[in-house]
Amino acid sequence: MTGDKAREPAPDEAGDAAIEWFVRLRAGKLSSQETAAFEAWRAEPPHAAAFDDVLHMYGHLAGMSPARRMRPAPRARRIRAAALAFAAAAAVAVFASYDEIALRLEADHFTGVGEKRLVTLDDGSHALLDSRSAIALRYSAGERRLRLLSGEAWFEVAPDASRPFVVEAGEGRVTALGTAFDVALEKSGARVTVTEHRVGVASGGKTTIVEEGQQTAFERDAPASAPEAVDLDATTAWRRGKLIVNRQPLGDVLAALGRYHRGYIYCVDRAICARRISGVFGAQEDALQSLAEIESSLGLRAIHVTRYLILLY
Repeated sequence: MTGDKAREPAPDEAGDAAIEWFVRLRAGKLSSQETAAFEAWRAEPPHAAAFDDVLHMYGHLAGMSPARRMRPAPRARRIRAAALAFAAAAAVAVFASYDEIALRLEADHFTGVGEKRLVTLDDGSHALLDSRSAIALRYSAGERRLRLLSGEAWFEVAPDASRPFVVEAGEGRVTALGTAFDVALEKSGARVTVTEHRVGVASGGKTTIVEEGQQTAFERDAPASAPEAVDLDATTAWRRGKLIVNRQPLGDVLAALGRYHRGYIYCVDRAICARRISGVFGAQEDALQSLAEIESSLGLRAIHVTRYLILLY
């Protein structure tokens, strides 16, 4: 943090350092040596300006003893910081609304935040959509084709040997060879879990057969991974409004919880999202309460910039 004091840092460096100090101050009381280092760093005008911006943007002035002694930021800078905070919140809200509108226009069936819906399809099959999920139907005389546009869905397929039941997800295809299976979009691919009978997963030019009680996943333009046995009660817990994880990366868990929260949750440091976590969370009842439990168990903190944007550190 001390660095070369003869060289004035670029604005982005000052801003990064200000955020780092902000996080350290939020995490708890500094030692006398750390407090002295902070005061020495803040004594330079560009540093003080950058730290003022962070404080006024996030509104966490109270409770930080070194910060109490800071000079009030000039009115112009306070206005600029408030404008930045407002713009960030507005951008997140606009993007969230735009995504939802675009999905509604493309989808035949759609669920909003915190909503689950069981849909009976024209052929008698059923599709159970998780929160923030959407499917588009492309039925024809010779094939029952659907596309998972967002989220996760469980399919219970009505028998009809003359019309294959195919679900497109990511860049792959899942063909029913029996009764029931689950498909979830993940990053650039998808995860497939079979709850009854089996399916064929076509991806990357190859087809993988997945049996009952097994799970596979694939990325864009890559073959599906070798099927592995899974705990079906845990992997389909979302159907009961729960999220059960066993040593999964925090980033994946946050993505799952994100479907039950109108907004975005970001890790300030990528290493945080790589940490593994286990637990049972009530995703549907209160995603924010589950997030609070994760914060406590991992010793993390969250900054609620707005109800649409949460920063985890």
